[in-house]
Amino acid sequence: MAIRDLTQENLQKDVLENAQPVVIKAYATWCGPCMYMAPVFQEIAKEYQEKAVFFELNVDHARDLAIHFGISSIPTLIFVKNGQVVSKETGYMDREDLSAKIKQFLGTAQAK
Repeated sequence: MAIRDLTQENLQKDVLENAQPVVIKAYATWCGPCMYMAPVFQEIAKEYQEKAVFFELNVDHARDLAIHFGISSIPTLIFVKNGQVVSKETGYMDREDLSAKIKQFLGTAQAK
C-alpha cells in the first residue's frame, strides 16, 4: 500500500529525516469530509508514490502528533520537505484540487 500510518515511532526517521517529500493527511473516522476524501487520497498516493511518501494521521489515535503539527480542523494535509512543514491545507479536496496541490508541492520540493 502506498499510504502508511503516522506514529510517534516513525515520525523522526520516516517523516522528519526523509529525503523525499512527505504528504500527511490528518483525519478522524467520524469526520464525513475525511471519509469522502479517503479514496481520493489513496488514488493520489498510488499515482505519486515514486515522488513522495504518503502518511495518514488519525487525530483520535495520535493526539500528540496532531498537537505537534498544529492541527485544529480536519481533514488537513501537511506537506513536509527536509523535516519542515512547508504548507498546510485544510478542508475537503476533490481529486482535481488534491492533484493540483500535490503537483505544486512536488514542483516546489524539487526546485529547492
